[in-house]
Amino acid sequence: MFTGVVEETGRVATAEQRGGLLVARVAARRVLEGLERGGSIAVDGCCLTAVEVDGQAFTCELTAETLARTAFADRLRAGARVNLERPMRADGRFDGHIVQGHVDGVGTVRALRREGEAAELEVALPPELERYVVEKGSIAVDGVSLTVAAVAPGLFRVALIPYTLEHTSLGEARAGGPLNLEVDVIAKYVERLLGAARR
Repeated sequence: MFTGVVEETGRVATAEQRGGLLVARVAARRVLEGLERGGSIAVDGCCLTAVEVDGQAFTCELTAETLARTAFADRLRAGARVNLERPMRADGRFDGHIVQGHVDGVGTVRALRREGEAAELEVALPPELERYVVEKGSIAVDGVSLTVAAVAPGLFRVALIPYTLEHTSLGEARAGGPLNLEVDVIAKYVERLLGAARR
């Protein structure tokens, strides 16, 4: 489990097709502490397995299924900046919100509007996710836990403080670019439970 509090951004050193997989090596520093081979790590909000770890980077393998459900097919290239978070420790402080690292869909940047040192990010989202996004609710955008500031048909807006703009990749968002979205898992469970109760 993750919390959507990005620990650092890394850079994709290499990304190449190998044996039907996309194999990416990501240069990082802080998240390498305690990360062992076979351990989980959230890359832009997607839980991946570190199949190799050394003092400078980790390597992960992405299947066709992962590429089809995330923004990685378009974005995971050498030089790309990615948001990184290690799994939450059982004795850790719970910041952000419950993030599973299971990307629900790919959104599209409509606009990143600068407002002084802060900004507003407007995102178009897939129709099947609209019912889970509510004003003042939580959503993970490229692995960043954010509060929904406004909702309109087919889109939502979030406010980005200067810290978020500087310490995550969201400050580099460009109109038309894809974003990994994970809606609040609690909303999905409530929907399923209510649906069962109506039967």
